[in-house]
Amino acid sequence: MIKKVILLSILVIHVLGFSQEENYIINSITFKGLKRTKASFLKRIIGSKEGEKLNSLQLEEDITTLKRLPAIYHVEITSDKKETSYDLIYNVYESSTILPELAFWTTTNNRFAYKIGVYDYNFLGRNIAIGGFYQNNGYDTYAVNFRAPNLFSKKWGLAVNHLNWKSEEPLFFDNSSANYLYNNISTEVLGLYQLNFNHQFTFGVNVFEENYRYLFGAVSPSVPQNLSVDKILYKFLYNYNDLKYYFHRLEGFKSLLNVEYVTSTNDFQDTFFIAWNDFFYYRRLWSQGNWANRLRIGFSSNNNSPFAPFALDNNLNLRGVGILVDRGTGVVVYNTEYRHTLYDKKWLTIQGNAFIDAGTWRQPGGELNDLFKSENVRIFSGVGLRFINKKIYNAIFRIDYGFSLRDQTRGLVFGIGQYF
Repeated sequence: MIKKVILLSILVIHVLGFSQEENYIINSITFKGLKRTKASFLKRIIGSKEGEKLNSLQLEEDITTLKRLPAIYHVEITSDKKETSYDLIYNVYESSTILPELAFWTTTNNRFAYKIGVYDYNFLGRNIAIGGFYQNNGYDTYAVNFRAPNLFSKKWGLAVNHLNWKSEEPLFFDNSSANYLYNNISTEVLGLYQLNFNHQFTFGVNVFEENYRYLFGAVSPSVPQNLSVDKILYKFLYNYNDLKYYFHRLEGFKSLLNVEYVTSTNDFQDTFFIAWNDFFYYRRLWSQGNWANRLRIGFSSNNNSPFAPFALDNNLNLRGVGILVDRGTGVVVYNTEYRHTLYDKKWLTIQGNAFIDAGTWRQPGGELNDLFKSENVRIFSGVGLRFINKKIYNAIFRIDYGFSLRDQTRGLVFGIGQYF
């Protein structure tokens, strides 16, 4: 018996020849390198099964499926060939998935804010994410989250989230603005369904209470200074994912559709509909480059209200624009950046990036052609750095400096994870 360690490209050619001519059978499947992840769980979610025919395309899907898990950052295949069968060995490189969360920033009124929390993205070794956080931005906020994509089977899972959020936010109306204390108390239950390798669906309900309390700024007879309302949100998400992972670099296409329908119990806010689609395209360039793109197109019920859902913000869409500087009922945003690996060793990678962020908004109660008006279009460019720990899930610290190509607006943006 000769043991062969082969790269995926060689394995595909090798297995194709055998499967076409001799229909080799998978005699056994084992996993090496596991620390917390359960082998029984991994066997359940991959497509290759013991006793079935060896399929090179399925092996390729299995590797991508495993790389998509937060607990795994790389996979290699070892095979033991026998007369009419193969023993497959998946050599797994696990990520650390128990992560503390710590962040500092300045709020809209220049108040110091911080956030602390902890999450385990591989609870019980079964791809279950569980955790929570506490945030203080002058007000107390907390959340607890549970997500188990494979709780019931390979295809069916469940997510449950509870949030009590408070923040001081500007609302824009009558060419002026006012600051309100916003409080959202919500409980959400979602079903998770994976149709196949590329297609996933999320659907469920969110029951929440919203409170707005006037703090300071402009007032208007048409805008209440205090508002409390109970709402029910029905949510549907469709995720098409055809990304391939090469450590910190990505290649391929992904589309994420989010549709929400909100019912309300008060006369001031009508039944509300919102939908947006994020399109992602990634391409590897040369040996160390990665071109990344995101296009967001979104629309909501076009109420002439200061509570419009699409915000213009540093951390959401345009780096350098500021914190919650405007709102709209329609949005088109395009982000593109080139990421280049400057340093890459066993556990640490440093990337540099250059980007362009551009977006336009429909004003609340406005017309569709608002999206094409010059005064609603904003364009930013800039550069940044990424510090990536390859052995810890999503351990990417980013810093970007963005500046407007149309005026003097500029600023630094910090965060965890890639911007998109």
